[in-house]
Amino acid sequence: MAMDLAEHARTTGGALKHWLVAQCQDSLAVGLLWLVGLYLLKVPWAPLWAVLAACFQFVPHIGAVLGVVGPVLAVWLKFGDWERTLYVLCLYAIIVVIDGFFLQPALMRRVAKVPISASILAPIALGIVIPFWGILLAPPLLAVIYAYKAKQTNRAEAG
Repeated sequence: MAMDLAEHARTTGGALKHWLVAQCQDSLAVGLLWLVGLYLLKVPWAPLWAVLAACFQFVPHIGAVLGVVGPVLAVWLKFGDWERTLYVLCLYAIIVVIDGFFLQPALMRRVAKVPISASILAPIALGIVIPFWGILLAPPLLAVIYAYKAKQTNRAEAG
């Protein structure tokens, strides 16, 4: 039996809502990691940079890079030494690894029911096929695809 338009809208809307919840949780976690790290490094305006990094987190891959520019410039302008600037860059690398390999995949799996392997590999594959848009659209697209897959599995088990 085919799905009607309202059922498609509910399935797609629910999947996108779950993706948005996972993305908000990820952004909050990244912002907290930045805040703690920047406070420990005594970076000027640490709360501002942490909030900006959390907001930039909504832009896949590019957002993380944008999030490090402010703290690096603030450290360089205030202290003028390479050592502290290097510490900020190391903090950035640590946060990117934690987020990319642990936080995002775990949140997508828990909230949006997307397998960890798919949430890591799909943005890479779509980024190759459709360079900018593939990376940007992969996470919400995965959430929708796996919502339909779950719906199909539930129908097969019920029928």
